Parts: sequence; structure tokens; C-alpha cells
Amino acid sequence: MANSTTKSNNKLFLWALTSALAGFLFGFDTVVISGAEITIQALWGLSPSLHGVAMSSALWGTVLGALIGGWPTDRFGRVKTLIMIGFLYFISALWSALAHDPYTFIIARFIGGLAIGVSTIAVPLYISEISPANKRGRLTGLFQFNVVFGILIAFISNALLANIGEDAWRWMLGVQVLPATIYCLLCFYLPESPRWLIGKCNRVSEGRKVLGIINPNMSADMINKMSDNLIDAASVTGIRTPFWSNRLKYPIFLAFFIAFFNQLSGINAILYFAPRIFEMTGLGAHAALLQSAGIGVTNLIGTFIGLWLIDRIGRRMLLYIGSFGYIVALGTCSWAFANNIYSIVPFCIFLFIAAHAIGQGTVIWVFISEIFPIEHRTEGQTLGASVHWVCAALLTLVFPAIITTFPPSYVFGFFCVMMVLQLIWVFTIVPETKGISLEEIQKKLGTTPSTALQDKSRSSIDMS
Repeated sequence: MANSTTKSNNKLFLWALTSALAGFLFGFDTVVISGAEITIQALWGLSPSLHGVAMSSALWGTVLGALIGGWPTDRFGRVKTLIMIGFLYFISALWSALAHDPYTFIIARFIGGLAIGVSTIAVPLYISEISPANKRGRLTGLFQFNVVFGILIAFISNALLANIGEDAWRWMLGVQVLPATIYCLLCFYLPESPRWLIGKCNRVSEGRKVLGIINPNMSADMINKMSDNLIDAASVTGIRTPFWSNRLKYPIFLAFFIAFFNQLSGINAILYFAPRIFEMTGLGAHAALLQSAGIGVTNLIGTFIGLWLIDRIGRRMLLYIGSFGYIVALGTCSWAFANNIYSIVPFCIFLFIAAHAIGQGTVIWVFISEIFPIEHRTEGQTLGASVHWVCAALLTLVFPAIITTFPPSYVFGFFCVMMVLQLIWVFTIVPETKGISLEEIQKKLGTTPSTALQDKSRSSIDMS
């Protein structure tokens, strides 16, 4: 029995890790453009506005992917959607590397953004559905780890390829073809989600087989009972209040602003344009790319710390730590640029990244998933993801024009002020959700259905 349990655990980890490699491609694709953006602007003589479009095109694809990603995930299945994600990354990387004008480049980057957006829905959903309850958090967390790891590898890859010639930027973007191909092929060996097989397709025998692998200690009768519960849950049509209702105004408010402030810290702008920012301090182009790789290392270490702390000191405390770190880092960076003291700017950027990784970067997706009642959790996550990616795309779109129009001290000063507002928001509005059941969170936020609605829902279920 112990041997079968060990084999099951190994298979689960391998399945979760394989699917989570989409997170690696997500992180890599998001940041790899930072090593090529200056060359691309000069090569095609892009105006600041068109340069912003080129740099933000992947993010606009991400917005669309996040909005529509639920449809293929439910319609075609989790695994087929994961394979599609890998194929989209492959096409985007190859096309970006071969592009000979800004417009085809924008289309290619947009396709990669679609893959990112869909992956933020399909991958966590797949991992959570194949994981037993006692391992779900750790296994689902592999996605976030791979995102950060992909960012680090992108910075290192850019630094290694920077001096190979005038087409170095093409190699920077095209190298993603290799991991995208490997990911796509590995996904063919993944089993389909048992919840999708049973609940969506009524392929009960296939679903029970996967459930047996996931839960080797369960008897056949227990597996059958679990699958029967999935069938029953899929057949129940509960009575729901509309998402945009007075009942859900508090979690909607929280989801909107945690995503809004996440981007108004300037995180995506700094990740995308890190080499440019470092060059402003007098570093050479290659040294700037190496400093950017340091951002990836800092981000990875900060993520480990944040994941270790989130269930120990709570979400709210991590937001406090992140907010104070943001304010110190951005405020000092603004002061340094204003007074031409460039030597401390790299340290400030690293402190900023650490504050983000420990605070907002760790908390945002966990918090959004906790604050909505179960019948509206998908819609709530879609809202939070959409606000996050729209703000990221807008910021990346306008950042090249902003950084050439205003002094860097003003830009970093603006981000600092926004983080002061975030700190006030956390202090006055944000509740703590650590160690509280989802049902208790509903009560705390006032989203528990009224007694009359509960009675009506029970009656409809009884009649069915």
C-alpha cells in the first residue's frame, strides 16, 4: 500500500509539474521582450506610441485570453486546452523571431498573450481538479513558482544572447520555441481531469480510473461514491443571485482594487523595461541585462518567502509588508533620479521587486479566489484577472511615452503615491482571511445568501 501511495504521489507531482510548465512559458514570454525592446524600436524606427503598442500587444492578447479561456477549457477539456496553449506559445515565439515589420510582430506577440490569458484559467483549474484536498495548495502553487522561474530564465537568456550579433533579439524571442515544443509534447501524456470527465462529459468509467490513481488508498466503493457525488453536483441547478448585485459589492470592490493597485505599483513596466531603466543610471547595455537577471533571482527568492509566510502571518500582513517596501523603494528611487545619485537605483529596484514578490505577488490570486462565494468564484476570478491585465496592458502601452516625456523622478514618484493609497486601502478596507473557512469568509463579507433564498434553493434541489 505504501508503495502504491508513493507511486501515486509521484504521478500527481509529475502531472502537476507538467501542466504548470505553462507558467514557465508565461513568465518567460512576459519578460523576454525586455531584452529586445530597445533594438526593436531602433530597427523599425518606432514612435513612442507605436513602440508602446508593440510592447503591450501580448498583454492585450492576455486580456482576451483571460476573458474567453473558460470556454475551451469546458468545451474541449482541460488537457486539450493545455496542448493548445503550448501550440500558441510555439507559433508566437517562431513568428516573433522571424517578423520583419512591426505589424506582424504585434500579431505574433498578441498570440503569445492569448496563451498566457488562457493558461491563467486552465492550468490552476486542471491542477486543483486532479489533486486530493491535502495536496491541492502545494501542487497548485507550482504554477506561480514556474511563472517566477520563467521570468528568471528569461533575464538570464537575454543576458547570454545579448552579444551574439545584430539579430540577437530574434534569438532572444525565438529560443522559446524549444520549451514550448517540449511542453506541448508532454501534455499529450496527461490524463484528463476526472471532474471534467464525470461532471461535464458523463465519461464515468474513465473518470473513476483517474480518481483511483489520485486516491490509491480509497476502495472501489469509495471511488464510486465520490464519482456519484460529482454526478449529483453537476446535475444540481441552484438558484443564484446575479454577480453584479448588492450582495457581492464588497468582494467585487476588493477584487477590483487589489488588481488595480497591483499594476499601479509599476511592476509590469519595471519588468518590461528593466534594461532601459538601468541604462538611465549609466550602466552599459550588457551590464543592464545582467542587472535585470538579478531581478529574476530576487523575484524567485521573494516568492519563496511569501509562500512560506502567507498561511503563517496572513494575507493582510503581507500586503502591509509589500506596501511599506514599495513606498521605501519607489520613494528612494524617485529621490535618487531627482538628485542624480544613480548608484543606489539598482538596489531600490531590487527592494521593489522583493516587496512585490513577498506581498502583492503572493497574495493577489489567493485573495481573489477566497473572497467570492463558490457559485460566483469563476466570475470573480475573471473580474480580478481582467482588471489586472487591462491595467497591465494600458501601463505598458503608455510607459514608453511617459518615460520620454517626464523625468524618471516624477514617474517613480507617481507610483510611490499610488502605493501610499494602497497602504491606506489595506488599513481601512481589506479583511484578513487567514485560517478562516470559505463559509466563514462569506459571513464576514456579508455574501451569505439570505435565508429565503437558501430555502428556495433547497426546495428546488429536493424537487429535482
